[in-house]
Amino acid sequence: MREELSLNRAHWDEATEIHSRGNVYGIDDFKAGLCRLHRVEVEEIGREVQGKRLLHLQCHFGLDTLSWARRGALVTGADFSPAAIALAKRLAAETSLPAEFVCSDLYSLRENLDAAGRFDIVYTSYGVLNWLPDLDGWAAVIAHYLAPGGFFYIVESHPAARIFPIDEDMP
Repeated sequence: MREELSLNRAHWDEATEIHSRGNVYGIDDFKAGLCRLHRVEVEEIGREVQGKRLLHLQCHFGLDTLSWARRGALVTGADFSPAAIALAKRLAAETSLPAEFVCSDLYSLRENLDAAGRFDIVYTSYGVLNWLPDLDGWAAVIAHYLAPGGFFYIVESHPAARIFPIDEDMP
């Protein structure tokens, strides 16, 4: 693994431990049944995802992934942090939500997830673009997994956007 990716992975292993404390990331709210997706995602992707196959790239510890599962999507989450994937699997088990989670560097995902052309939706959310050293390689991964007629969905914001108070935007 390239040095910058290795350093980034170490950061996200540590961040997972911090983000999993208390309700910092809304884990307790999620376990209580709340959706962790934002209104814009649900409205743009559609409320009816029952039976759709969704691949969540850079899923961290899977709250968004599992929120899609709770809405009926058949989900697979991928992240390069072993700590994050371990937590995602625990959350799936604790909430009895069916989900597959794959621990893999994004650029090596094809070696770890044999599912070419199988996903109706390839999805990624907030705070992913600034961590990517190779956008062309990232796009190739997305294209590799999309099924014919499927679509890629990204929701992103400026890294400083969340420092300002906002109205509640959860569905």
